[in-house]
Amino acid sequence: MLYDGECPLCMREVNMLRERNKSYGAINFVDISSKDYSPKDNQDLDYETAMGRIHAILSDGTIVTDVEAFRRLYEEVGLGWVYAVTKYEPVATIANAVYGVWAKYRMEVT
Repeated sequence: MLYDGECPLCMREVNMLRERNKSYGAINFVDISSKDYSPKDNQDLDYETAMGRIHAILSDGTIVTDVEAFRRLYEEVGLGWVYAVTKYEPVATIANAVYGVWAKYRMEVT
């Protein structure tokens, strides 16, 4: 999971996922705001791209973004039901549109 460690609301979610992940060990958390962030180690996702919206890199190297990333992350820690409805249209389209607005303005909001 690539996350923005400078976003207060993002960190609430990351901290919750980290806590849940203690029992699962399925998620690797990577702070893209860290001076040590390396695109090379993260499917060549540069800082600007990674800051634009949430990204998760699956174990096979596939990159998922937006609500799909949240859905996959929550599934990994036994909370898949939270985002399950976003698998279906038109919910998926609406959820991604709402998330897109949130991602664009998250720093101003938080």
